[in-house]
Amino acid sequence: MRMHIAAVSFDADGTLWDFEKVMRHALAVAREELLQATGLSPDSLSIEGMVEIRNRTADELRGRVTNLEDVRLEAFRRTLATVGHPDDALAGRLNATYLRHRFEDVELYADVLPTLDALRGVCPLGIVSNGNSYPERCGLEGRFAFVVFSQNHGFEKPDPRLFEVAIRLLGCEASELLHVGDSPLNDVYGARLAGARSVWLNREGLDNPGTVRPDFEISDLRELIGICERLRR
Repeated sequence: MRMHIAAVSFDADGTLWDFEKVMRHALAVAREELLQATGLSPDSLSIEGMVEIRNRTADELRGRVTNLEDVRLEAFRRTLATVGHPDDALAGRLNATYLRHRFEDVELYADVLPTLDALRGVCPLGIVSNGNSYPERCGLEGRFAFVVFSQNHGFEKPDPRLFEVAIRLLGCEASELLHVGDSPLNDVYGARLAGARSVWLNREGLDNPGTVRPDFEISDLRELIGICERLRR
């Protein structure tokens, strides 16, 4: 059966930029502010410790708090309590510092803008993400026709309902949505569950740990240009 696509959706964190890099950079800036405000020594709090507190916080709040900025704020509250300096006002300042650098210091992968520019007139482009990387705050304002964040709907990829939100917005058949992402579980399997097509962006040449195979596998996002041009003919 000939495949036809009406739109392309992208995962954001890990697909369009290195999320771990920008997240840890933003945490480092917030950590420095925390140490200066409290007078604590640098060895009293590590980046790894902050990451662990945030992950525990997210696990505990799962199903009750979906907004990721609220989760991060609570993580800063718990971080301050852990080091013996509980302070809600300081937690709010640290959260604001973190979020500013988390978004403004994003560095797009080199293949992102050439790909988005080439596909601009080919078909509608969008974001389907478990994160909260607003395109307009990451240097991508006006690039996407639709944005679907899990925090706004109460379920996360690979739950097919997140892809179904995008499909309803587009008014197309599920099989006409082509989703691109770096996660075999969240992006490939999730798209398959929704009846959408998938492209696995495998930058590192990893083995697929799952049993579900993507419709396409690429190592550079620019390879998507030819795929989309062929599928739109």
